[in-house]
Amino acid sequence: MIKNDLYLKALRGETVERPPVWMMRQAGRYLPEFIALRDKYDFFTRCQTPELASEITVQPIRRFPLDAAILFSDILVVPQAMGIDFKMKESVGPWLDTPIRTMEQVQNVAVPDVNDTLGYVFDAIELTLQKLDNEIPLIGFAGSPWTILCYCVEGKGSKAFDIAKSFCFTQPEAAHLLLQKITDTTIAYLKRKVEKGVSAVQVFDSWGGMLSPADYQEFSWKYINQIVEALSPITHVVVFGKGCWFALEEMTQSPVSALGVDWTIKPELARTLTNHTMTLQGNFDPARLHSTPETIKKMVTEMINRFGKDRYIANLGHGILPNIPVENAEAFIRAVVDWKPNAEF
Repeated sequence: MIKNDLYLKALRGETVERPPVWMMRQAGRYLPEFIALRDKYDFFTRCQTPELASEITVQPIRRFPLDAAILFSDILVVPQAMGIDFKMKESVGPWLDTPIRTMEQVQNVAVPDVNDTLGYVFDAIELTLQKLDNEIPLIGFAGSPWTILCYCVEGKGSKAFDIAKSFCFTQPEAAHLLLQKITDTTIAYLKRKVEKGVSAVQVFDSWGGMLSPADYQEFSWKYINQIVEALSPITHVVVFGKGCWFALEEMTQSPVSALGVDWTIKPELARTLTNHTMTLQGNFDPARLHSTPETIKKMVTEMINRFGKDRYIANLGHGILPNIPVENAEAFIRAVVDWKPNAEF
């Protein structure tokens, strides 16, 4: 049905001529056409208006030979749907006027009917699929329960999320109740995305690396794995944990289709930790896109050669930075598309 199914072949572990390529945050802030819309509409207006979200999703597809699209949205639409009133504050980022710090607040958090509260996302999927016209797959996503808890408790972004961690360690009962509510909402949300037609879902655990390996198991992976087990019978599930290389062995035991890795791990070690059985996604340092196009091509070729072309999805090790030149992003993508077996630079 989908004309270019390279991404899906990689998720299934099939042999391919070259790895598929997409970039985290590819529908975004490095593109001049995105900036034009950003200057007209505030952030959550763009997320909550299906016509805008679908337009932003396909902007990079018009420019580049990408093998997958990812729906433009934000991980914070889930807590918003749960009655947690996040805003996007100028020069600050995510902002919550009243962070969640007590059991009473957690008990008041709703587990909503996602059809009522997140219908605009599902409408955006319908519009986007019409625009993609079965050319490439569409990816849906959500934040991990731990990462969303971090924002809910901290009330804003943070370098270390110390308040969130303290909340978990001093009020574990409240923390686990909040994590479970987020998990239940996320499962319903992602299931509905699949029903609407996305070909795969990705769970972003942006702040998993803030936790020790033992605490990661208790406060993050346990809940991500619930999502994986609920979704894997109906779609491909990719888990990306930034800074979570220490959990790769455990993650490999789950029914995930692929695991994302960041740039702090060597491809060879990632393969070893996942028993050479897992499709891996990553792991180009987004800041390296400031290098020359020639250097980017050389480094991307080396990256593919080290991961191997099969069971591999070429991507960045985190989201693309806003000040990356468009031609450098294109150099990254074309280096993958033009890769050949035994390629050297």
